[in-house]
Amino acid sequence: MGLLDDRVAIVTGGGRGLGRAHSLELAAQGATVVIVDPGVGLDGARDAETPAHSVVREIAEIGGKAEVAELSVTDYDAIGDLVRTVVAAHGDVHAVINNAGITRDKMITSMEERDFDDVIAVHLKGTFNLMRHAAGHWRERAKAGDRVTGRVINTTSGSGMRGNIGQLAYGAAKSAIASATVVAAMELQRYGVSVNAVSPVARTRMTEAVGGLLAEVEPGAFDTFAPENCSPVVAYLASEQAGWITGQIIRVDGNRLRIYERWSLGTQAFSLSEERALRTDEMDVALRSLYGAIPLGLGDRRLQDNE
Repeated sequence: MGLLDDRVAIVTGGGRGLGRAHSLELAAQGATVVIVDPGVGLDGARDAETPAHSVVREIAEIGGKAEVAELSVTDYDAIGDLVRTVVAAHGDVHAVINNAGITRDKMITSMEERDFDDVIAVHLKGTFNLMRHAAGHWRERAKAGDRVTGRVINTTSGSGMRGNIGQLAYGAAKSAIASATVVAAMELQRYGVSVNAVSPVARTRMTEAVGGLLAEVEPGAFDTFAPENCSPVVAYLASEQAGWITGQIIRVDGNRLRIYERWSLGTQAFSLSEERALRTDEMDVALRSLYGAIPLGLGDRRLQDNE
């Protein structure tokens, strides 16, 4: 018996990297997996190969069930049709894993409008598209009196949570996904749906240039940056058992799990003793006092834990 027996999961970007690892683990736990992957390169251009079909074969070899949908997550109507097709074929969809992504890493002074739009379209709009159509299905089921155990697992990143030079579009999308996760969790809890996100520290096509992630692993040693390290978290969050947790962002770093706190107010504060508004000519003193003269940690900011 697997944790996900009789459950149906849709995984976007399931042909490579994290998505492939998630698909394999979900299938190993008994889920029927629908892999959404158009087989495109890191920049979003179409590749000749179709890696999702290879993953389906791998799943079949371990006795699992999987199928491929060669769609772009940016196509709202196509994703809606997919959800309806999956429900018609399998009776329901129980979990959606939003993992698809591309990168166009550039400084803001070099970035073109198309670069920004494409990254936002795949990461953020793609996440919205699948969440929206799955949520609509679950809401209808709940209003009809059916018991719903819907699960959404989104993918954010250290770049979205803390920022990273050269990744304005990517970071903006990932930050927005984190916020969307929290809001969707609030809205969908009444229907029996939980919504969470993972922030993996993993070796993928997107992180091949990040220092440390490509270091050789000694034979037999634990590979801290293997994509597979994140997949048990995703599989658990996709389960009926995980209904108790929602609205959370979980960082997965090797075998260590940590909670990303939401945006919160710092302990520092500046205020006037008088009952009046601050004036413009007081702002230099006010802000320097608030920040201790200089906001530290921005000028040389680098992240080593990009997903």
